[in-house]
Amino acid sequence: MEKYEIVIGLEIHAELCTESKLFCNCAYTFGASANDCTCPICLGMPGTLPVINRRALEFAVRAGLAMNCEITSYSKFDRKNYFYPDLPKNYQISQYDLPLCEGGKVTFEFINGESERVEKTVRLRRIHLEEDAGKSIHAEVTNDPTRSFMDFNRAGVPLMEIVSEPEIHSPEEAVAYCRAVKEILEYIEVSKCNMEEGSLRCEPNISLRPKGSQELGTRTEIKNMNSFQFLLAAMKYEVTRQARILDSGREVVQETMLFDENTGKTVAMRGKEEADDYRYFPEPDLVHVQIDDEWKRAVKSDLPELPADRRKRFEGEFGILDHDAKLLTEKRDLADFFDETTKKLAVFFDEATIETKERNSELTTCVKSCVNWIIGDLRTLLKAAKIDIQDSKITPEHLVDLILYLEGKKDRKLEGPNAKVVLNDAFETGKMPEQIAKEKDLFAITDDSIIESAVSEVLEEHKDGAVKDYRNGKQEAIGFLIGQVMRATRGKANPQRVNQFLREKLSD
Repeated sequence: MEKYEIVIGLEIHAELCTESKLFCNCAYTFGASANDCTCPICLGMPGTLPVINRRALEFAVRAGLAMNCEITSYSKFDRKNYFYPDLPKNYQISQYDLPLCEGGKVTFEFINGESERVEKTVRLRRIHLEEDAGKSIHAEVTNDPTRSFMDFNRAGVPLMEIVSEPEIHSPEEAVAYCRAVKEILEYIEVSKCNMEEGSLRCEPNISLRPKGSQELGTRTEIKNMNSFQFLLAAMKYEVTRQARILDSGREVVQETMLFDENTGKTVAMRGKEEADDYRYFPEPDLVHVQIDDEWKRAVKSDLPELPADRRKRFEGEFGILDHDAKLLTEKRDLADFFDETTKKLAVFFDEATIETKERNSELTTCVKSCVNWIIGDLRTLLKAAKIDIQDSKITPEHLVDLILYLEGKKDRKLEGPNAKVVLNDAFETGKMPEQIAKEKDLFAITDDSIIESAVSEVLEEHKDGAVKDYRNGKQEAIGFLIGQVMRATRGKANPQRVNQFLREKLSD
């Protein structure tokens, strides 16, 4: 591979989460009984007429603006002619020479071959709308190898195709680009991007060329990849396959490939089509689309802060590490939750009568604690429950209450272990941390005499074990003793004070 340069262009297909299909009023529900989500229009019955879904147009414009595209003032739909069993009309209504969005770019970070985190910008060629096809059901479902069935539920679902320029140069870079696009689409709420359900599919076009050459090699396309793991594996295999062909002196054939997840290999599906093969012509049953500046401004004003911008703000405003900022902004609802929590923390310190310098320092401490709790314990709880933050009983008020007690900013204090107990209880019940801590008697011990007494009892209990080991030079024995004192005090003792008292008494 040292003598070749990899060139990859991506086509990403995202189903739009509109309430109805692109050209009819049918609602599409994933998993519905076969052909329940159909009507004469999306089944391509003679005499029916399509009508453009305005919301789908808005979503495409929204995506184009989020990805820095030029929104065309005048656009149209075209018929893309080809036969396939799950295409009921034998043509697909798509866009050819006048797409809704042209140009654009996506900037993202990835780890390069030298294990360095680098920023890359990939230019877009276009974003256009088209209708999705249905689904063929074969022997693995019907248990009859001689028969196939058609489920047209998905036929007519609005599909947005995002086409990049061929300027990606490794499979890892391609996956990072796809993740960035997925993140943007989820943030602007135009697609659910559920890859398992097929609402986001990636199709890489891969070619190799001699290093230093400017001429593109013959490309192959891998169809309908709906898993980043398999997308990466498929591209790596295809790169190796093409390199072997070129090394042997043969030529790569332009083909459309499928990836076999069981063998880890790409297999030829059909010869790669060109635009002429589809015999495009303007869709005669649809009016042309005109988008004025006022509508574009209205759509743009409704865009949220995008994930890359949000990461930079979190890093600059709060001094958050880039890795933590990435985890916080992977999903918009989690980033919104963090934003709201920090705002409430700021209000608390604004109302406190402390000097500005001290206020900023204490706020920073609490914000960093907030980061740790969200990307650590809270994400773990959400993952185990298989829910998103907006569906949980934990609110920003819960987390603010917990952090202020944990950091000792209120009249009582919670130590770390008991703070975890409180969070788990709040997650299950929705009760506020203060109420839980009172009911379970979890607030920290502030009387040093109680801690000293517990330390003395533990030292007496383990005088022939851990105490002897420590005095014989085994420094790690102190950790065991600290744990025993924390257990004796039900996690309510301050670990630093426990450590201090233990060392004082052990040195006597």
